[in-house]
Amino acid sequence: MAKLRPTKTFKPQSSKKERPPAGLPDKDTLIAFLRDAGESGKADIARHFGLKGADRRALREMIRELEAQGALAKRGRKGFAEAGSLPPVGVADVVERDGDGELYVKLTKSDDDVPNVRLAPSKGEASAGAPGLGDRLLVRFERLETGEFEAKLIKRLGQSAHKVLGVIRKHRKEIRVEPVDRKSKDNLVLDPSVAHDLKDGDLVIAQVGASAGRYGPKPGKVLEVVGTENDPRAASLIAIHSHGIPTGFSEEAEREAKAAVEPTLAGREDLRQLPFVTIDPVDARDHDDAVFAHPDEDETNKGGWVVWVAIADVAAYVRPGSALDRDAREKGNSVYFPDRVEPMLPETLSNGLCSLRESENRATLAVRMVFDKSGRKKGHKFVRGLMRSAAKLSYEQAQSAIDGQPDDKSGPLLEPILKPLWDAYRTMKIGRDARSPLAIESDERRIIIRDGEIASITKRASLEAHKLIEEMMVQANVCAAESLEAKRSPLIYRVHDTPSLEKVQNLADFLQTLEIRWNKGEAPQTSRFNKLLEETRESPNAAIINEVVLRTQMQAHYSSDNIGHFGLNLAKYAHFTSPIRRYADLIVHRGLIRALGLGDDGLTDQDIAQIKDTAEVITHAERRAMAAERDATDRYIAAFLADRVGASFEGRITGVTRFGLFIKLTDTGADGLVPVSTLGAEFFVHDDKMHALVGERTGKRWPLGLGVEVKLVEATPVTGGLLFEMLSEPMAPDPKAPRPRLGARRQAAVKPRGGLPKGVRRGKRR
Repeated sequence: MAKLRPTKTFKPQSSKKERPPAGLPDKDTLIAFLRDAGESGKADIARHFGLKGADRRALREMIRELEAQGALAKRGRKGFAEAGSLPPVGVADVVERDGDGELYVKLTKSDDDVPNVRLAPSKGEASAGAPGLGDRLLVRFERLETGEFEAKLIKRLGQSAHKVLGVIRKHRKEIRVEPVDRKSKDNLVLDPSVAHDLKDGDLVIAQVGASAGRYGPKPGKVLEVVGTENDPRAASLIAIHSHGIPTGFSEEAEREAKAAVEPTLAGREDLRQLPFVTIDPVDARDHDDAVFAHPDEDETNKGGWVVWVAIADVAAYVRPGSALDRDAREKGNSVYFPDRVEPMLPETLSNGLCSLRESENRATLAVRMVFDKSGRKKGHKFVRGLMRSAAKLSYEQAQSAIDGQPDDKSGPLLEPILKPLWDAYRTMKIGRDARSPLAIESDERRIIIRDGEIASITKRASLEAHKLIEEMMVQANVCAAESLEAKRSPLIYRVHDTPSLEKVQNLADFLQTLEIRWNKGEAPQTSRFNKLLEETRESPNAAIINEVVLRTQMQAHYSSDNIGHFGLNLAKYAHFTSPIRRYADLIVHRGLIRALGLGDDGLTDQDIAQIKDTAEVITHAERRAMAAERDATDRYIAAFLADRVGASFEGRITGVTRFGLFIKLTDTGADGLVPVSTLGAEFFVHDDKMHALVGERTGKRWPLGLGVEVKLVEATPVTGGLLFEMLSEPMAPDPKAPRPRLGARRQAAVKPRGGLPKGVRRGKRR
């Protein structure tokens, strides 16, 4: 949690202390006032101290000095606050999750020294879908008795104020629209004479009526029926609307996309003789990248390889200042759901002229990289060219061919294309292993939908083909950052900060509960994390250690300032390889075109002037997309499990909080809550050192990482909420641990009430 910052004392520039004019506060008094007020404008400050005339002018000068010294920061249009302070109410992003699953928020527009603040559990978290990483929230900041700050959720942001996605509810003669966002209290009342054809449970987009008053139910008008609440395909629509994902394109952008023409060799190098191949997921519709490799013929680089990565030249079609550019910047990235994609570019481009289709001429910005036999990159060169993909392959197809099971398509490509690619990758892997990027294992799930129904939820396979494409893309991204830095060109970096000392301390405390030693004083290094993961890979705690190491990391983001990429262990890194689906990559492409003299459609002065703002815009867009994709996945899984209420499942405790235990199911990866009030008759205390709920009377424990069996009590598809009942027994008391003491504040949070804990609302069964 955020601790109060110590009061700063500011000394005057001269050695002789000057007394302020009569009535004018000194700097410390002014800062103390702002600390108590939270924020205040110049006029309000002057009124508080009774200042007039010359004193008001002196106050303005004092505020300017304190701003220059970094003691004050602007808040809003006219307000000021102590630098690093928090307002009473503000818009904040969920930026991290600690080892216990607690969420932390940071003001959306704030200085770097504004701390992250713990988000207190709120009403409806269990059944209405708890906030998660990437969510944007309106919160109230409250100072606790300890001097720390806590954020309390007021509402999740994103849903349009004028349009509501909701479910039709019919009760006698009344027809209402109940918002799917359970934080929203505004039900809309429909005119029965025009809404009689609607059915109970219809999922609709409605508009607040123009005659809506301040009090009572608001009149509404249904704009569109998009499905039913029990239709699994509705999950993505709910997520899109709830998180404010921009949909569709302006008419002008659509016209620009349709006016695009086939590329020619004008101003381009002919690369069509190089047998590039695309390797993508089996259901991929757009193809950003293609690869090709061959042995280096340079006698001074024996055993070395030349690796080509060709990327769709989106900058040739999406020009700065165009309608396409404006729409793409607003969207920031494509958003992917199991049943649909909300693309950053119109399909004419994303699935057409900008997609590296097999046997079709395509504009490309390619990079030729040279590696020596130890996998070290010796040099690179960017080329703007015209290419033609020799084949479109899936990851599974390419991997099967390498494993000795080629099909009719991959067979002829095995010797001339696929084997050289794999040999080049295995050389590059030597360099990657020496660099030692973080080796955290992901546990992604793939939701398969057939005929509008969820057919299965499976764990995504991790093939060598995935790692090959990943490493070649990483190296291409490094080349982009290096080339732009060498030309002193502004660019948007992909950055990932080193874990904070507090996070590493929490990791060390957790590992101590497993009797694993970690030197708390050592600086965080990827190689040290990898050693821990490798040493525990075969242990019963491997999965949870992997999860806690992941939570120890900071969240990657876009920035115009470079701090390196800790996770990849790289000093310079920028996204270059996916311009069809990420605006960041498009900006990097434009930067390369301008810096390397590859055309007149590169980065503009306007692009450069707003590059810092663009980095913030697309970082928010990325987190918005992550939150929407996660929420949709939760709803799909809840729909998949809805008919299995009462069944038991194997799982693991992945989050320990004051209000309960978060459980991840082994088979589906579904997350749900076991409320603390259902764990037994005694009080349970959240021990943040042990990362466990500990019984006050018996000392029995529910620790992070414990494998458990649970029964599904409730699955609510419309919200994605899952509630479980614990079937397993807690662990025996730790004889070395002191018996917990229950404070009054925690007692209120965990006291059994015969059902769900206070502050957790049960969702309706439907």
